[in-house]
This record gives sequence, structure tokens and C-alpha cells, in this order.
Amino acid sequence: QVQLVQSGGGLVQPGGSLRLSCAVSGGTSNSYAMGWFRQAPGKGREFVSALRRPTGQTYYADSVKGRFTVSRDSARNTVYLQMNSLKPEDTAVYFCARLPNPIASTIRNVDRYVYWGQGTQVTVSS
Repeated sequence: QVQLVQSGGGLVQPGGSLRLSCAVSGGTSNSYAMGWFRQAPGKGREFVSALRRPTGQTYYADSVKGRFTVSRDSARNTVYLQMNSLKPEDTAVYFCARLPNPIASTIRNVDRYVYWGQGTQVTVSS
């Protein structure tokens, strides 16, 4: 059973940075995608970013491209989302998730992800 445990998040001023972490345990497959999603109050869960294994290809929503970076530390079995130049509209609960055996057309689809982290609040406000 795959388990995802998130850390990071918090309150930051506009223009600031935060890094989210997602520690993964129990996964043995080398073919998967690690995604980041977010959900603002009153809205649905939306795709933010993903990293596909084993290719290493990364994906980003247009709204975060150039500001957010997804990466992986294989030694720590942890995936990160570095968020820079944060804006008030980035305020949301952020979730990491894992999709086994992905194909390109499913990477951005929230409904395809099987395993989920517990979520962490990110608030961007002055």
C-alpha cells in the first residue's frame, strides 16, 4: 500500500516562496506519476504539476508555469513542489498524489490518481 505524507505549507506574503514535500512509502513500481493538485474554498481540485517516472518529464498548469518547480529526491523517496513568486490566488489546500502506470493523457486528470496525501494549507496574504 502506497502512503503519502505531506509537509510544508503555511502563510507567506505575496512574492514569497514555500516548498511542499511529499514523502512516499510502500511504492515499488518504477512507472508512475507524482502529481500536485490544489483546492481553493468553494472550488474543485485542480491540477498544478506532475513528475512522471521513469522518464522524468514534468508538467505544469499554465497558471504556475515559470513559478513552480516539481522535483524528486530518490534517496529520500520524496517529491517536492517549490513555489516562488506566490500570489494570493495560489491560496489553497495542496495535495500530492500518485498515479500508477500513467499515460500522457491522464497525467493532469485528478480522477485518475489513486493515492493521496493528507493535504496542506498554503495561504498567500499580506
